[in-house]
Amino acid sequence: MTARIISGTEVAKQVRERIAREVLVLRERTGVTPGLVTILVGDNPASVSYVTGKQRTARELGFHSVQEDQPAGISEERLLELIAKYNNDPAIHGILVQLPLPKHIDETRVLNAIDPDKDVDGLHPMNLGRLMIGEARFYPCTPFGIRELLAMAGVQTKGAEVVVVGRSNLVGKPISMMLVQKEANADATVTMCHTSTRDLASHTRRADILIVAAGRARAITADMVKDGAVVIDVGVNRIGVTPEGKAKLCGDVDFEAVKEKASVITPVPGGVGPMTITMLMQNTLKAAEMAAEGK
Repeated sequence: MTARIISGTEVAKQVRERIAREVLVLRERTGVTPGLVTILVGDNPASVSYVTGKQRTARELGFHSVQEDQPAGISEERLLELIAKYNNDPAIHGILVQLPLPKHIDETRVLNAIDPDKDVDGLHPMNLGRLMIGEARFYPCTPFGIRELLAMAGVQTKGAEVVVVGRSNLVGKPISMMLVQKEANADATVTMCHTSTRDLASHTRRADILIVAAGRARAITADMVKDGAVVIDVGVNRIGVTPEGKAKLCGDVDFEAVKEKASVITPVPGGVGPMTITMLMQNTLKAAEMAAEGK
C-alpha cells in the first residue's frame, strides 16, 4: 500500500477561491470589506516571511489589509495602545500579533488585550473557552486547517480513534478539543500524547487518525503506525540546505517509510502549512460577517 497524499496546497487553493467569492458577496450585500491588521515587532526573518505571506494572501482575496511594523524595542505599553487602536477601528475585523515577541514583552498580556471578536488567531482565553464547550467562534488556524484537510479528503472522523502527539496551546490541545466535539467533521475518540507519555508507540499504533505536532524531526517511524492509518504531519523541521541554498525541510513523521503503511498522509512542505494562512483568512471573513450583522 502506498498512501494517498493530501496536498494542502491544492486544498488551500480551493478554500481561498471560495473565500474570495464570499468576500464579494459580503461587500455587495452589506458594503463591508474584511479588514486584517498584522502587527510585526522587530525584524526576525521567519516572522517577516510569515507576515508577508499573510498580507499578500489578504490582498489577493480582496481584504482591506494593514501592516504595522514596529521596532524590536517598542514598549509593552505602546504595543497595547496599538492593539487598543485597532480594537476600536470599525474597518478592522481581525488583529494578528506575530509571535514570538521580544523578551521584554509579556505575550500573554498582549494576546489577552485583543478584542475576542477580532481574535482571528483564536488564541484569546475567551475563544479557547468557547472551543472547549463546543461554542467556538474562531478556531486556532492550524488546527482549523487540519480539520478542513480531513473533511476535504473525505476522512471519516465520527467514532474514529484519533491520537494527537503534542500538547501545545497552538496545535495539540485545540485539535484534540475540536475533534472530540459532538458535531460534523469531529465526534472522535481522542488520546493526547506528550513528552511524558509512556510507550508512545503503543498509543500511536491504535490510531485510525494520527496527528503529529511533536516538534522533532521524523519522530514517528513506520513501526509506530497502524496499517491504513490517516497521518497528519504538522511538524516543520530544518534539516539542512539544498545546493541552491534553500532550506531542506522534513516533518515529524518519517514520510518515505510511513507512506507505505498509511492510507492517507500529508507531506512536508505542502501539507498542513498552506492551510494555516488560509484559515486565518476564513476567520477574518467570519469576523467581518459578524460585524456586518451586528453580532
